[in-house]
Amino acid sequence: MFGSAFGGPGPLLLLLLALGIDALFGDWLDRLLPDPAGLARRFCNAADARLNRAERGASAQVFRGALVVLALLLVAVAAGLAVEWVGSIGRGWMLELLALLCGLRGRAAWTRVRAVRRALESGGVVPGQEAIQSLTRRHVYGLDEHGIARAAVEAAARAFDRKLVAPVFAYALLGVPGLFVWTAMDGADAALGSPGVRHGRFGSTAATLDDALNALPARLAGLLLAIAAPFIGTAKAGAAFRTLRSDARKHPSLNMGWPIAAMAGALGLALGGPHRDGGVVITESWIGDGRARVTPADIGRALALSAVAALLLVGLVALLLWGVAGI
Repeated sequence: MFGSAFGGPGPLLLLLLALGIDALFGDWLDRLLPDPAGLARRFCNAADARLNRAERGASAQVFRGALVVLALLLVAVAAGLAVEWVGSIGRGWMLELLALLCGLRGRAAWTRVRAVRRALESGGVVPGQEAIQSLTRRHVYGLDEHGIARAAVEAAARAFDRKLVAPVFAYALLGVPGLFVWTAMDGADAALGSPGVRHGRFGSTAATLDDALNALPARLAGLLLAIAAPFIGTAKAGAAFRTLRSDARKHPSLNMGWPIAAMAGALGLALGGPHRDGGVVITESWIGDGRARVTPADIGRALALSAVAALLLVGLVALLLWGVAGI
């Protein structure tokens, strides 16, 4: 795993290198490299506009949505296999490293959450609403400062899972095809996975497959966030583990409750909860028994916690590399 048969670095060493590059230069690379999840989201949006018709029956909507996901997965697997084939030739490992950098978006997501804090501190609610809009499915113009800050803390937990832990897990398990399958489903879920009349049937396959692929990474993300707590000032690991046990399953998503519960417990916050979508109140359970009046400073604490958890993830990959090399 230190080196391939062709002289290039092995997969786990490539993964460590990619994690380091993403941590240092992820903001810059985010503007240069194509985002596979973003490409998948645009493909699904186009397919949704063309194929998803309300007048069709429930079975037809489910079938058409499943075909869209199948086509997306075939492209992802084919692209991943092509990258690995090129990677086995000479210096083709550089292409595999590039594929990893396209799939890992931890630093870029972290920076977007930080931008919410800065917007709240410098401009107040309206700039905060604009900054959080792309990071949450909530109706942002019904959120006050505390609601925006809660959504940002949740976004930090969600991004740590979906943009860092899950792609690392997929690549370590199944290589570049696994990485591309995960990023494809991340984009498909963003486009089609939201509950509601339009996507309830057409997006059911995307949502179900996304839940299946993220089941283990989400729990690993929650565990890493809880273990990271003692390194962040007033954060508490014990409270994080208690909230994981009591509240992780309260979230509407099968998986997102794990990193969000760990974040809430560690920081002494209450996340989730009821919110308005236009004139309708959406009832969701509170996760955590701490403060619901989350502040911009709490966003900073959440970002620090996710950064330490990311370091733990790097250590886990290094430990795996050391273990494999010693076999």
